[in-house]
Amino acid sequence: MGGFLSIFYGLFGQKERRILILGLDGAGKTTILYRLQVGEVVTTIPTIGFNVETVTYKNLKFQVWDLGGQTSIRPYWRCYYSNTDAIIYVVDSVDRERIGISKQELISMLDEEELKKSILLVFANKQDCDQAMSPAEIAQELGLSKLRDRKWQIFKTSALKNIGLEEAMEWLVTTLQSS
Repeated sequence: MGGFLSIFYGLFGQKERRILILGLDGAGKTTILYRLQVGEVVTTIPTIGFNVETVTYKNLKFQVWDLGGQTSIRPYWRCYYSNTDAIIYVVDSVDRERIGISKQELISMLDEEELKKSILLVFANKQDCDQAMSPAEIAQELGLSKLRDRKWQIFKTSALKNIGLEEAMEWLVTTLQSS
């Protein structure tokens, strides 16, 4: 029986999962994508459109879509929602002025029918900076405690310093495998 389960697990582990990385412009989405893919900080420019990369973490293969976060691009996010297993929503923890806009975008996105079953992973990014809001403060500002019928978690991260990304991905892999 154990052999059968390990074969099943091996097959399941190779299934490619679709993940969207979303958030406002300047939050660190592209930096996170390339930190996860190549393990280092890559110099980036604002994403106009999208980047798509395959990231393998543990025994799970992800097709990761990094969508630009500028105001003019956000309406097009919905074009990428179908068949999404998880959303990584990146918040700039220092950007207090736009946390309300970030909440509006998140709530609007989570209301979409195509994302009803998607897992939500929030990165409270730029935690290495002075004046960063705590993950608890960001969770409160975004209204995460009001989310029902959705698996979600928030992690304290710094893409530049590689803080919290591994723990967050560990949670994501475990959650995807159990759902």
